[in-house]
Amino acid sequence: MPLVESLPITENTAQWPVWGTTARIVVTDPRRLAAAVVLVRHELAAVDTACSRFRPDSELRRACATKGGMRVSPLLADLVEAALAAAEQTGGDVDPTVGGILAGLGYDRDFAAITGRPAAPAIRVFPAPDWRAVSLNGDRLTVPEGVLLDLGATAKAAAADRAARTVTTRLGVGVLVALGGDIATAGDAPEGGWRVLVQDRPGDPKCTVRLPAGTALATSSTQSRRWSPGLHHIIDPRTGRPAPDVWRSASVAAWSCLAANTLSTAALVRGHRATAMLATVPSRLVTATGDVLRLGGWPA
Repeated sequence: MPLVESLPITENTAQWPVWGTTARIVVTDPRRLAAAVVLVRHELAAVDTACSRFRPDSELRRACATKGGMRVSPLLADLVEAALAAAEQTGGDVDPTVGGILAGLGYDRDFAAITGRPAAPAIRVFPAPDWRAVSLNGDRLTVPEGVLLDLGATAKAAAADRAARTVTTRLGVGVLVALGGDIATAGDAPEGGWRVLVQDRPGDPKCTVRLPAGTALATSSTQSRRWSPGLHHIIDPRTGRPAPDVWRSASVAAWSCLAANTLSTAALVRGHRATAMLATVPSRLVTATGDVLRLGGWPA
């Protein structure tokens, strides 16, 4: 999980647990930290209410259970649109219709509550996923019967982008918002840029990079969210099983966290084919044996 090198937590940084990971914000003006925390917490709460797969009262769960579709909030419409765009961009590698498969494999609640549980039988409880079967027409969302959407591959990254933009717009400060491996920045950066230590797991290869103002970084991993042997949260939609462990992690830099996460997730699904996709994108792949492959100008 990328870590952010910054001033001590009491000066310009705050963090708290959320969504089975850690939310961390850094601001360029420590006097605005408390207000920034309020704004980010509010944004994350709104996203959770809109699209959590684990909350029976979430808007997304209600939409998945409503035959014939339903009108949804602008926030959920934006998040679903982002997920469908990611699916189209990656040729279906990042597919939001894998929620049923994840639940069937045992990932049916917040990650912190499932670690160490026995593996669930590998049974397709839901129809085979296909993002093209989901319809979003304006604010009307229609999900095929029996399909459970999971926006985890895109919504957390989109939430980081949204939260960073909100803080800068409302408070006029530079900010970095990190939600686990999803990092977004907005406004002015500290002198020399935002220093980010990229390392997925303790003992994994690490490096420090500097993010210019307004850029983002996402790291996706086949190691960080494992709840049973052989089971992790990066699903290959074509097989309905966790993607093979060709890469331990994939890190991508882009102008938005959503764009970066779309590519980093697709890289893990594509395995060896990821290098062609990332050839011109600043990216860093860590192999199953811990070797590092740098692409697209990623610093040595």
